[in-house]
Amino acid sequence: MMRRYLSTQYSHTMSFQSLSLLLFVTLIASPAFALKKSYIVYFGSHAYPTQLASVHLDGVAHSHRTFLASFVGSHQNAQEAIFYSYKRHINGFAAVLDETEAAEIAKHPDVVSVFLNKGRKLHTTHSWKFMLLEKNGVVHKSSLWNKAGYGEDTIIANLDTGVWPESKSFSDEGYGAVPARWKGKCHKDVPCNRKLIGARYFNKGYLAYTGLPSNASFETSRDHDGHGSHTLSTAAGNFVPGANVFGIGNGTASGGSPKARIAAYKVCWPPVNGAECFDADILAAIEAAIDDGVDVISASVGGDAGDYMIDGIAIGSFQAVKNGVTFVASAGNSGPKPGTVSNVAPWIITVGASSMDREFQAFVALNNGQSFKGTSLSKPLPEDKMYSLISAAEGKVVNGSATDALLCKKGSLDPEKVKGKILVCLRGDNARVEKGQQAAAAGAVGMILCNDKASGNEIISDAHVLPASQIDYKDGEAVFKYLNSTKDPKGYIKAPTSALNIKPAPFMASFSSRGPNSVTPGILKPDITAPGVNIIAAFTEATSPTDLDSDHRRTPYNTESGTSMSCPHISGIVGLLKTLHPQWSPAAIRSAIMTTSRTRDNRRKPMVDESFKKANPFSYGSGHVQPNKAAHPGLVYDLTTGDYLDFLCAVGYNNTVVQLFAEDKQYMCRQGANLLDFNYPSITIPHLTDTITVTRKLKNVGPPATYNAHFREPLGVSVDVEPKQLNFNKTGEVKMFQMTLRPKSVKPSGSGYVFGELTWTDSHHYVRIPIVVQLSS
Repeated sequence: MMRRYLSTQYSHTMSFQSLSLLLFVTLIASPAFALKKSYIVYFGSHAYPTQLASVHLDGVAHSHRTFLASFVGSHQNAQEAIFYSYKRHINGFAAVLDETEAAEIAKHPDVVSVFLNKGRKLHTTHSWKFMLLEKNGVVHKSSLWNKAGYGEDTIIANLDTGVWPESKSFSDEGYGAVPARWKGKCHKDVPCNRKLIGARYFNKGYLAYTGLPSNASFETSRDHDGHGSHTLSTAAGNFVPGANVFGIGNGTASGGSPKARIAAYKVCWPPVNGAECFDADILAAIEAAIDDGVDVISASVGGDAGDYMIDGIAIGSFQAVKNGVTFVASAGNSGPKPGTVSNVAPWIITVGASSMDREFQAFVALNNGQSFKGTSLSKPLPEDKMYSLISAAEGKVVNGSATDALLCKKGSLDPEKVKGKILVCLRGDNARVEKGQQAAAAGAVGMILCNDKASGNEIISDAHVLPASQIDYKDGEAVFKYLNSTKDPKGYIKAPTSALNIKPAPFMASFSSRGPNSVTPGILKPDITAPGVNIIAAFTEATSPTDLDSDHRRTPYNTESGTSMSCPHISGIVGLLKTLHPQWSPAAIRSAIMTTSRTRDNRRKPMVDESFKKANPFSYGSGHVQPNKAAHPGLVYDLTTGDYLDFLCAVGYNNTVVQLFAEDKQYMCRQGANLLDFNYPSITIPHLTDTITVTRKLKNVGPPATYNAHFREPLGVSVDVEPKQLNFNKTGEVKMFQMTLRPKSVKPSGSGYVFGELTWTDSHHYVRIPIVVQLSS
């Protein structure tokens, strides 16, 4: 599969020179009205060692200018156009071109692909008690923490909005010297220490896209949004006793690897046309992080899934994994719609989001005696009494839209109708905290936010600007029914309090993006789910918890929800596993996390979705993470760089493209390379029509043992495994098995996917993977 892309796709046969290039072109508005766009022109990886003297790196940059000069008229023009030159792990450059120039580059025989530079979003909707909880002053610690030394000396990088260095989560108290292998640096506006050892920013792709001039607001590694500090502290924040959000949720905060070193790579900026983080900047940051010496890269960003050769995150993350750096990314917040999962490259650990067993409850009481559990982090009502209730639709301005008013949109509410009352709004369209702001602006004393049907039972704790509570869909229906049943409805919102041991938990968040994988349906994504709802973590003090201009409050800790929050939970666990098992590959670490996960909640029943209906692997992947068990998985499904190259061959890329992608001129696609034999820790079969056999290999990472196979067949599918027993005589030994799947003569009613699982066990370890099959007639 050889592809070229320039706005739309171009394909033709190509030859290649020894120098490989990667070109980015960024959308701007030109005074001459020539259309400037952002493209990636990809030639593959470097074919020379990455540790080069500066003179050699300068030579690479010169070769980039020479290549571009042949299209833009001169070296001078090329130098002015180029704003990044990727010179180490990723070979290429980023430049501003018009459409004609980009089209000519797309025709060049040495070019693999030309495609628009993607703008991406942060995956937050705007707290799991990671592995530590303070109860009655007693700190309960994870055994994995003890075994892994809290992730000490592992270096975790975060691609995000920067860092708020003054946060106590980034204190270096109790730390020794910075590891000698570290080559990173800190921008002058961030005072780094022995904990926070790196802080850099990458803005040239963003500035080229927007056409904005660079100024001090774009030349900073500081976090003015809160997202970066939140995700970074979730992954590796230090222990902070007494953390809370306006007095609620008090406890000891910490990240997954609380003693790991951390580095912030700021790649996201104020949104433009819905995009905040651009591939040109992301790739520059990934290349820098690899060269700096990080062990883990955490990326809570993403966009629509696409072909791997035109996806900046897929290209950059491959280079990371190839260099032994585990890459963790969020699945996206486009759920519960099927087929929305992003960051689907098989070398990425892709993370969905689920709830936890803690809530910040704010009960809603009605004058008819009904009471409903809601959630909030807002202040209490001014008086302990029943207040008049009004549906936001009834509070609309004259000649206004009742639909807009019900959603509490700007300008839709009449203060004369709303003032002094509790306003009942519907979730959807605009931000939850924005609804509260509009209610407050109209004079409402409080707000009840009712879930729409799509949100189901997922309720989010926000620090609203007025007393508020968010309730689920069913309870919201009851509130609206009450409003319609009486001429004088009244109600009350109780002050929020923390509650633990909530059931069911975990359940899938409605926003968490779902499979199937739209790029390679034969690879299950997401891989895993982790807590991503109402997560307490560090926050910037440069803005308010709602990010509303009218909100002047500040808090060092805040709750956020999204796969942006679940991603760093896994990144923190990866840091611990990297410390405990430094010899493990990124694929072995992912396998350990996936095969030891669980698919049952704290009721010992199957996990459910936001509507409390049974969830499946398209929402949770292999299941909900269990960090302690991941430390000792027994067996792993390992993968090497060569296996990933075989994967690319199996899905249709030709040999030349794969060679350049991996900078391996000796690699040859195996004849008959088959995706069914790709050693992924899940088995996914789209369009099963006849008997097929898949092959997998297991590596023993525990003591000698004998493992037996147990499986649960997907409905309507016959499954057989051979051999049914694997005897491992030593650590590191690898054994192969095959699974044969055949559709049964009598198929289940309906159509679509069915699910099962395979578990290998020695009675001490349970190595489980999901089986996903689409039955076709």
